[in-house]
Amino acid sequence: MGFGDLTSATGLARLNDFLLTESFISGYTPSQADVIVFKAVGSNPDAKTYPNAARWYSNIASYESEFSDLAGDESADITSFGPELSAEEPAPAKEEEEEEEDVDLFGSDDEEEDAEAEKLKQQRLAEYAAKKAAKGPKPAAKSLVTLEVKPWDDETDLDELIENVKAVEMDGLVWGAHQWIAVGYGIKKLQINLVVEDEKVSLEDLQAAIEEDEDHVQSTDIAAMQKL
Repeated sequence: MGFGDLTSATGLARLNDFLLTESFISGYTPSQADVIVFKAVGSNPDAKTYPNAARWYSNIASYESEFSDLAGDESADITSFGPELSAEEPAPAKEEEEEEEDVDLFGSDDEEEDAEAEKLKQQRLAEYAAKKAAKGPKPAAKSLVTLEVKPWDDETDLDELIENVKAVEMDGLVWGAHQWIAVGYGIKKLQINLVVEDEKVSLEDLQAAIEEDEDHVQSTDIAAMQKL
């Protein structure tokens, strides 16, 4: 487990791959895990080579004045964070459903199949097709997400900010209720709920689309996420 040397290209590549599907090093909010890895990286990675790591680094940097207040163990070992496998270890193939694994679609591997073997193969193919048809289409997997959008300062037009956020449309995305949360110095951040179809909506793409509004949006974070 771990990223390795985060000042090297290999370490940054592992960090970038890890952050493809994660907003933070551990959990759904900034923590001491992010602080530890942030300090190990040392400087903002090249955005073209490591776009996910660069986005994360800029986001965590915005919390630098609050590092001591973030939850977590400040003395944790950096090797306790990161991917489970080393870069040299191939990821294990995802297991198919047990019911489908038990179906041998091709029967005998002999090059010269006799008539009985061919008959058995066709029978198994028919049984497998019948099972798949009986299952029918699976319902779409959905997630309830709480997204936080941080404005630049207390002079940011919040009405325009929320209007631009909700103007982002994606197939499988439904916006919900929102609220403004004070963060200090007269600044309020937007907290908004949304429901997404997991196979259709990439949260990374959604955050990137919102952050294109550079006049209003400083950064976005996933505050919470729950499967429906």
